[in-house]
Parts: sequence; C-alpha cells; structure tokens
Amino acid sequence: MLTVAALGPQALAARLRGPGLRLQTGPFVACVRSALPALARALGRMYADYPVLGEDTPADFDVLLRSPRGLRRLVKPQVFFHYDGMAPFQPLPLAQVYPMFEWAMNWCVSSHAHSWLVIHAAVVEREGAAVILPAPPGSGKSTLCAALVARGWRLLSDELTLIRLEDGRIDPVPRPVSLKNGSIDVIRAWAPEAHLSPPVADTIKGTVAHMRVPGASVARAQEPATPAWIVFPKWRAGAPAELVPVPQARAHLRLAENAFNYSLLGAAGFTTAARLIDSTRTFDFSYGALDDAIVVFERLLAERP
Repeated sequence: MLTVAALGPQALAARLRGPGLRLQTGPFVACVRSALPALARALGRMYADYPVLGEDTPADFDVLLRSPRGLRRLVKPQVFFHYDGMAPFQPLPLAQVYPMFEWAMNWCVSSHAHSWLVIHAAVVEREGAAVILPAPPGSGKSTLCAALVARGWRLLSDELTLIRLEDGRIDPVPRPVSLKNGSIDVIRAWAPEAHLSPPVADTIKGTVAHMRVPGASVARAQEPATPAWIVFPKWRAGAPAELVPVPQARAHLRLAENAFNYSLLGAAGFTTAARLIDSTRTFDFSYGALDDAIVVFERLLAERP
C-alpha cells in the first residue's frame, strides 16, 4: 500500500500540483489539489501514514486550495478553498492554509455524508468498546480525546462520529486532532511524545494546532466500532472528575442537537439515534485534570459488562 510517507516530498508536491493527491481517510477519498508548498509540507508531516490511491480512483470530494491571482498574491497573501468548482468559504490568510484544509474536510463530510447519522463528537475505542464524546466548542472535548489517544485508545474521529443507519456501528474517519489555545500547551506537556503541528495564531478559533493520528489508528481506519457509552464532557477548572448518568430521553435530545443531519434524515435519523441511546450508557462528565479523567475512563472500561 502506497502511503504519503512512501510517496516522498517531491512526488507528493507533484501530485498536488497536477492530477491531485487521492488521500483516503476512513470511508472517504479526497482528491486534493494545490500548488501551495506550505500545504504539501503539512500533509507530508500530518498524513504520513495515510493511504494514497491511484489517479483513476473515484473521489468523494474534489477540493482545491489556491492562492489569489495577480498582485493579491504578494500583498497580504490569502488562500482560497474550492469544492467541485465552488467557493463555499471566504479566503483566509495564507498562513492558515493547513487549518483551512482540516476545517474544509470537516465541512465536506458533515455536509455530504448522509449515508450516516453524523454527530459533532469525538469518538475513541478500546477493547472493542467505543465512547462517543458530543460537545459544543470550548467543552474540552478535543483535549480529552487527545489525552485518551495518547494513552492508547484508538482514534476514530476528533470531530465527526459516523453512525451507520443499518446497524448502528461507527465507521472511523481518523484525521488529526484539533487543539486550540491553552489546550496546545496542556497536551504538549502531558503527552510530550505526541506530534503536534506548528501553532497558527489569529484564526477564527484563536491559536490552533493539530495532533497527528497514531499509525495504529490509521491502520485500523476500515475497522468499525461498537458504541458502548455516550459521554457529554465539560472541562471545569479545579473540578473533580465526575460521571453523572443522563436519562435516555434527555440524552436523545442532546444527541440530536449535536447531529448535523438528524432532521435531514427524518425517520432514519430518529431511529438511528434511538437505537444508539438504547444500546449505550449515557453520562455527563465534568473534569478539571486529565490524569483524573483518564482514571474515570479506565474504570468505565474495567466495569463494562
């Protein structure tokens, strides 16, 4: 299997400039095109273990990231994102090209992957049991996800949980974990072996960096997982780690609020969410320290029936 690392920097840049890099992440193939050297370097660092498919492979998403033409390339240079020839976003400063790529790929999946119930949630797995972590921005979801992955949990996704409509299992779509502001230094200190991208300041989300996915999680990207828990996390400074059961009806409502396509799927969305709630244990989880949080999740795993 050809990977980004095996392709090498020159061939990677050539594919991006030419026919496109067909990059596989879980069930999706993206054809990525760009002549921007910064994006080629970032993909080489952060996607080294990911499969690269042949130029004749059909792509689910056809994306282009480019700089503007004319003098605008030299004065406050920017990056534009195009999807199938359309430009769904405003341009960003060129220094933000890699975060823009990650945000754009999240948009591609959440806006088009309607063969699944798509939930705004991290999801990790260990010993065959997956925990779904739905939460709005600022809840400490990605920090907790990164910490669990650094302690041996398999990453299925940091942002998008894909629930199969037919059987309720979770299809992985592992991509780098997004960290913001203070979380960057927290994870750098707590998991010094983790590979983080260079921080990018002054984005719409503040300062952002991404944690590279462990090779073992990439290697298992075609292996679905069975959900065992839904945990709604909330970081609170100085708070003890505490799990509080959430009633099923309330958990269903909150899950729907965190889903991108619950209403669009209609009855299939309701049925899939209801089956997910029935087959899992649901909790609110507050924490103030990652060490304490890890202990709680290890206990959940040990107490699993």
